[in-house]
Amino acid sequence: MLLAGPAAGALAGPVAGTVVQLSGPLLAQKPDGTLKPLALRSEVESGDTLQTQAGAYALLRFIDSSEITMKPSTTLAVEQFAFSRGRQDGDSASFQLLKGGLRSVTGLLGQRSKEKFFIKTPSATIGIRGTTFIIEYVDGASGAPASAAAVATAADAVSRAAPLIPPAPVPAGGLPPGLHVYVSEGGISVTNQAGQGQYDPGQFGYIKDATTKPVKMTSNPGMQFSPPASFAPPPPAPSADFY
Repeated sequence: MLLAGPAAGALAGPVAGTVVQLSGPLLAQKPDGTLKPLALRSEVESGDTLQTQAGAYALLRFIDSSEITMKPSTTLAVEQFAFSRGRQDGDSASFQLLKGGLRSVTGLLGQRSKEKFFIKTPSATIGIRGTTFIIEYVDGASGAPASAAAVATAADAVSRAAPLIPPAPVPAGGLPPGLHVYVSEGGISVTNQAGQGQYDPGQFGYIKDATTKPVKMTSNPGMQFSPPASFAPPPPAPSADFY
């Protein structure tokens, strides 16, 4: 049951961004546990846990012009997002990817406060160097072997999609559990209990769990990212003085 009303509104967090593209159902779970369906132009607030449903991509634009595109069946917590054009000391961007995948494109906050942007996952924490990257976290349950129909559907989607990521055969067994990363521009750092990995443009990485050191892959292990054509990557954020 979806709950709404004055009490829910009173718990609203600061606005972090807006839904600008949507191809299916998207829900926001509030800190008090209530659920709210989101639509085009819906506001995303700090504290929201966002859930795309099967088959749904969602493109979110944040208040610093950064963008995150969520894959279907993805759960992403917006722990905190704060940006003021005139106050760099208040910058903060903290996310937690609980399952599924996303593409992140750096905005103004990431240009001036790279050290304050983080995406946490069960395997590692990701930091940026002004960047565009794709990540996917596969838990043990979602790492089950894919059916022949699912493989065929994914392969067809890849053949029709813009080349956001170098293509690869869809593995019949699915991606192994853990964190998978790909960098298309800039660079990211991936840190966990076992150490740190640096990834540059064109590089893939795999981090099995929080106690396994990040490694680099020589080719695409089977990562796929096939949003609708209307979800094309945005142009780079303006580099004018915004302090």
